[in-house]
Amino acid sequence: MLKVILQLYPVIPAASEAEREALRPIGRNRERYQETLSGWHDIIRAADELGLWGVATIEHHFWSEGYECGPNPGVLNAYWAAITRNVRVGQLGYVMSTQNPIRVAEETAILDHLTKGRCFVGFARGYQSRWTNVVGQHLGTRATTSPSAGRLDSTHMFGDPTGKPERTADDDLNRRIFEEEVEIVLKAWTQESFSHNGSAWQIPYPYDRGVDDWPLAKFGTTGRFGAPGEVDEEGNTRRVSVVPAPYTKPHPPVLVATSGSPESAEYCARQGFIPLYFNSLATALKLSAAHDRALAASGREVKPGRNQAIVRIPHIGKTRAEAEDSVMRYDSDIFRNFYAAMGQHHVPAENVVEAVTRNGMWTVGTVDDVRKHLVEEWKQLPCEYLTIIYHYAQMPKDRVLDNLARFMREVKPALDELVA
Repeated sequence: MLKVILQLYPVIPAASEAEREALRPIGRNRERYQETLSGWHDIIRAADELGLWGVATIEHHFWSEGYECGPNPGVLNAYWAAITRNVRVGQLGYVMSTQNPIRVAEETAILDHLTKGRCFVGFARGYQSRWTNVVGQHLGTRATTSPSAGRLDSTHMFGDPTGKPERTADDDLNRRIFEEEVEIVLKAWTQESFSHNGSAWQIPYPYDRGVDDWPLAKFGTTGRFGAPGEVDEEGNTRRVSVVPAPYTKPHPPVLVATSGSPESAEYCARQGFIPLYFNSLATALKLSAAHDRALAASGREVKPGRNQAIVRIPHIGKTRAEAEDSVMRYDSDIFRNFYAAMGQHHVPAENVVEAVTRNGMWTVGTVDDVRKHLVEEWKQLPCEYLTIIYHYAQMPKDRVLDNLARFMREVKPALDELVA
């Protein structure tokens, strides 16, 4: 069956662009954030009751404009775990080119225990320069979108925020830091103790001599009770043991966001991760082909769409006109002033429905329209996972719940048959 993940993008709501301007910085508006948070929890409970596979949020910082106010997904995940029974909780995802990988490994392992395995973990590379460059400064990280992604898909969701698609040095650095940090997380999850000597991290530090002033090592405590190999014969700490180990063996499912990079799809295939395609079908097919070629090269079985995910933004109305009105009411602001602007494109309000249709991630219309559209896509790429996005709370809670229920009850069953 199709595994549906609900991804809510936390947009602090404004009745109009004029109100968003009048309330600047609306991202710090206490009352509206509190209202958003309260309704958010109700949606998560409903997702649990409707039988979704997972619920997720994002990691983004400094959103004074109010478009993506999601700075700490792990805290929300812990609360959601307490108010749900069956749905998995996770993030899409931790931006690993800016993180402390030890902290991520610890936090996600605890989440996995709190949920008794009802957890998944998402990783991303970081494309928003305003915060990625600040938070990742001690690692030397620069925000980037992959040049290959730009060449592959000129309509992908975020465009190139720099207007310079050939920033290969920044992209290479970002990818190197990302992959090194994920490697550390995997070691922390799966090894009783480990060491790491990379370009961004030395573990222990300093790597060449280890930690030489840990009293419990000198006293013999760590040598007796710690993990084998943590200390050497001189009592220096040579490896670290990250606790706790995850509840799930060897670790929770891992998804990796990609806005069009074949390198990311191939990386996921090698690691056994789930690539998450923020793309039109045409580009997702190319990414899936890259994923499957890498999978075959590793000697593993290839099955179309297996262990892969795609993102869609559904707007379901009783009529096509009602669905298009939903786009204009709830997505026009963020599409014009964030998504299009990130690619340095100006989209007039009257062209928004046409623009989102051309983008390929939106699916707009009646239940029959949306079902037919997605069935045609799943015939070509029967992804095992589908992430659906709503720009809550710009889209009000009741509207999200109505769309979500219609999707799960009237659209998903047709896709289940194709996945099966």
